This record gives sequence, structure tokens and C-alpha cells, in this order.
Amino acid sequence: MKRILTLLACALLLSGQFAKAQYTHFTTVGTIEYDRTVNMYAVIKRMINKENETWYGPMYEAFKKSQPQFKTLKSTLTFSKDRTMFTPIEPEVMLPNNFGSPMAEQNNTIYTDLANKLITSNKNVFEDKYLLKDSVRKINWKITSETRDIAGFHCRRANALVLDSVYVVAFYTDQIPVSGGPESFAGLPGMILGVAIPHENITWFATKVTDVAVTDKALTPPAKGKPTTVKQLSATIHDGLKSRGWYSDAEIQAILKAFLL
Repeated sequence: MKRILTLLACALLLSGQFAKAQYTHFTTVGTIEYDRTVNMYAVIKRMINKENETWYGPMYEAFKKSQPQFKTLKSTLTFSKDRTMFTPIEPEVMLPNNFGSPMAEQNNTIYTDLANKLITSNKNVFEDKYLLKDSVRKINWKITSETRDIAGFHCRRANALVLDSVYVVAFYTDQIPVSGGPESFAGLPGMILGVAIPHENITWFATKVTDVAVTDKALTPPAKGKPTTVKQLSATIHDGLKSRGWYSDAEIQAILKAFLL
């Protein structure tokens, strides 16, 4: 009798799990709202060196007394099963001075064709707008067992290196079976709802996911700007900064990261 009761309990448990799986909702089209948060104190402090500390030091101290530590920028990701469109949202109010750091700005509007692994992006580089067309960046993600909830979705952590040395932490959910994410982060078995770049003191986290039909117009790639590729744009930025003479190699590499991440 005890064995029969045990078997019945197991059967009920399995049937309950099957029913739950059967009615799990998977979102394949909609919009996601993200907050990009930048630790301005850390970003500015990293810009100070022996050559500029005479004037940057007092400016940094004044900034800390008058401005909040964290700057928040908003963006949206419109997506379908095989396409995504990442769009920065212009702030409604004037935000704190970024001290010339492009890391504290949103420079990219990115359309991703997931089926053909291609991106089309508008990149605002200083006073110029570029139209970049290239392959989707291949990221060798390592999925871990760590999980957390983001915007109401159960997410799993993955780690990777991008641009050879930049450590990235991402959280993705398989409840949205679209291999996209904010900016140019993609390539996981589900939508990326959270990204952190610890060394650069920047995070992107979803605040809201809306399951709603989207039009083809909302998923139209950018078309204006100077045509370029990742390799060409990198060379353009590097040569332009080098010619000005007052940027160190470390500063040039930091600025390149901001535009190429």
C-alpha cells in the first residue's frame, strides 16, 4: 500500500510539472526597456593622471559635491524572433557633465539580423555619424549555474571576454527565446536582460518587458551616416585621437572601447 501511495504521489508531481511546462508562456516579439547605469565618480577618477590632475582633481572634487554618483540613461530593444533594434532614448532633462568620457553616453543605435548574423549600426563618434555594417560579434560565453530574476523573468548568468580583454557578465532568460540583447551583446540561448562591465563601472538592466506585436517599420535598420566597418572605424578613431597629440595610448584604448562595445 505504501509503495502504491508513493507511486501515485510521484505521478501527481510529474503531471503537475508537465502541466506547468505546457502552459509556460514564451515571449518571441515585443519591446524591452533598459536602464544603463554609469558610476560617474569611478569613470571620472579613472581619467585623472599625473599630467592632468592639476585641473581635473579640483573639478572631480567639485563634481562629487554637486552631482549624484550614478548617471542613468534609458533605451529600448524592439525584437521579433530573428531581428532586434536597440535605440537610445534622449534624456528629457539635462544630465550631469560627462567630462568628455564617451563611456558616459549612449553612442549606438543597432539593428541586428540574427538569422544572417549581421548588424547595421549608427555610431555617433564625436561630431560625426557613421553607418557601420558588419558581422555580429562572436562572443564565447561561458554559462554558469548562478541565477537571478530581472524584470519578472528568471535569468541565468554567463561570462565572457570581448575586445580581447574586457570582462562581461550577462544574464539571459530562455523565456524569451531570441538570441539578442542590449547594444551589441548577443549569442546566448535566450534574451539578455542584464549586462555588467565591472572594470568600466557600467551596467544595463531591463526594467520592463512588453509582450506586444511590433511592425516592420519598428525593425527597420538605420540608413544614414558615413559607411564603415568595425575595423575601419577603429582605425579612424585611433588615428584621429593620436593626431591630436594629448591622448595617451591608454586613453585612446579606453575611448575605443566606448564606441566598439
